[in-house]
Amino acid sequence: MARKLSIFIFVTVILASVLFAHAQQPTKVPRIGYLSGSSLSAAAARVAAFQHGLRDLGYVEGKNIVIEWRSGEGKLDRNLAYAAELVRLKVDVIVAAGATEVRAAREATATVPIVMIRGGDPVGSGFVASLARPGGNITGSATLRPELSGKRLELLKEIVPKLSRVAVFASSGSAEYALVLKEIEIAAGSLGVKLQSLNIQSPKDFETAFQAAAKGRADAVLFRVRGPVLSPHRTGVAALAVKSRLPAIYEAAEEVEAGGLMSYGVNDNDLYRRAAVFVDKILKGAKPADLPVEQPKKFEFTINLKAAKQVGLTIPPNVLARADRVIK
Repeated sequence: MARKLSIFIFVTVILASVLFAHAQQPTKVPRIGYLSGSSLSAAAARVAAFQHGLRDLGYVEGKNIVIEWRSGEGKLDRNLAYAAELVRLKVDVIVAAGATEVRAAREATATVPIVMIRGGDPVGSGFVASLARPGGNITGSATLRPELSGKRLELLKEIVPKLSRVAVFASSGSAEYALVLKEIEIAAGSLGVKLQSLNIQSPKDFETAFQAAAKGRADAVLFRVRGPVLSPHRTGVAALAVKSRLPAIYEAAEEVEAGGLMSYGVNDNDLYRRAAVFVDKILKGAKPADLPVEQPKKFEFTINLKAAKQVGLTIPPNVLARADRVIK
């Protein structure tokens, strides 16, 4: 009886030790890699929207999730190195804040899930096989950027009735450059507007481009440049538009808040909040290949009346009535 009791105690102690050791094993904390070409301060509102989205789903940075923040600070050539670094850190998912960042992340890994934000035309860029079934390690949100370019041209036509020539500021380095120009050309043809394409590769090109637009007798400027090339220089670019007396339309409200005339585009904060939903699904076991790419659901039209006055424009009442926000 004593021998049986000793064996029972021994087995109990061993089992208790195993269970205790197992209980002491730290719970794996999910690790997110965040890749941005722009500085985090320049994209503060969008970064906050992503963080809020995570918190709404129960993720608190430093508590039950780790975020590895990597920002190129406006130097796009850093994207690939940072993407490779995130892969080496064995993050569970990479959030890529833009088409250029998605391209860098895709070159760095074919296995780590990638959630794209503002992915432009992901099918045309080769990021996914289709919106409904991405088929690889990338999913997230597209932005309809090429399709929206025609709408921006229409808005310019409404505020500049005699509009006949528009300077298009775009970067040939963009993944969707050809698609964008095609869309703008179609819209320009239907509106009877001629285009002057000016290539913006770096911030120093803005002043030269405005000079070329003025020399080419442009009546307005359509901006197809954003991100690290534009973000740190918003105020200066807006000042150049005023100096050139050229009405300009941008993609994002931040440019209007910095003194630009008007913007029409996707509500970026909504896309960044939605990115958290994709991250959550992937961390819970979903595969990017099976998560449909989302199209944007919210858009915003912003007008700056002070900027309009500075370039000698009066915004028609019917256009003002359609604005989501008017800055006075």
